[in-house]
Amino acid sequence: MKIGKHMIGAGHPVFVIAELSANHHQNFDEAVRLLRAASAAGADAVKVQTYTADTLTIACDNAHFRIGGGTLWDGRTLHDLYAEAYTPWDWQPRLKAVADELGIEFFSTPFDSTAVAFLEKMNVPAHKIASFEIVDLGLIREVARTGRPIIMSTGMATRAEIAEAFDAARAAGAGDIALLKCTSAYPSPPETMNLRTIADLAETFGVPAGLSDHTMGVAVPVAAVALGACIVEKHFTLSRSVAGPDSAFSLEPQEFRQMVDAIRIAESALGAVHYGVTAGEETSRIFRRSLFVVEDVPAGALFTTANVRSIRPGYGLHPRHLDEVLGQRAAQDIKRGTPMSFDLLAK
Repeated sequence: MKIGKHMIGAGHPVFVIAELSANHHQNFDEAVRLLRAASAAGADAVKVQTYTADTLTIACDNAHFRIGGGTLWDGRTLHDLYAEAYTPWDWQPRLKAVADELGIEFFSTPFDSTAVAFLEKMNVPAHKIASFEIVDLGLIREVARTGRPIIMSTGMATRAEIAEAFDAARAAGAGDIALLKCTSAYPSPPETMNLRTIADLAETFGVPAGLSDHTMGVAVPVAAVALGACIVEKHFTLSRSVAGPDSAFSLEPQEFRQMVDAIRIAESALGAVHYGVTAGEETSRIFRRSLFVVEDVPAGALFTTANVRSIRPGYGLHPRHLDEVLGQRAAQDIKRGTPMSFDLLAK
């Protein structure tokens, strides 16, 4: 698939997305600084979220709408959290203009039909479906009808739910789709990531697969790339010391740069199936073992394990010929340190 100028899939560079989420702290200038820092840290794209508190939920403080269960946001109502976390809509065209100047992609996660229509007017290169919205088939169909590439996170979803969402998107006209393995816990413990699912997603649905990551640090995204991830999405902040709804599980610029560098090394190291000598190993071949005369041997004397050995370097006969040499007689006087050859055997 292609998003903007980026080809995504096996054989292409991993597409790295910096998720800004609520880390702008309702300050437009900080949002711009986030974009510039993400670009400098190696992100291919910056993603935001397009919703309001009222498009996601209702202002209600009964138990159904109050967060619990050991999250970072326990005790708050959904409406209060989303009112703090949302990205003002009037910022988003301006942020996209900054991203265009920087040469990185800018797109968003819409959460209802008004957000889809708004983002379409911005001519975003793709749309993202959040894990929590994978069950909202109406929204998925609305996004699919735009004809733009779709990146769909699969946190909490069963295989059947993923298939239902995938089929709904295809039936509504979606062409390019990518699926992201995601664990919807904030932060996510590494042992809950089940990264082997990435390859299974790609094989089952026949589309590029990747990772939407909420773990701390950079090890899990790099491991995901080794397992075939074509896309990596990670939350991005200028500083975790500034409290915010998502800052605790976001990477700071220097950490994001480390992650991108490690991803580029990992994808380069994957290479292809290859056996034998590489160009860089050519000069090392001489340090293999070979057969050498290790004691002075007079003409006519027998070759034995005492005077012929398999040692480094590799100028002599291949070690496979040792049994052919032992018991033969020397054709001439041979000094210690002479590479063994068939010419040294008496006829």
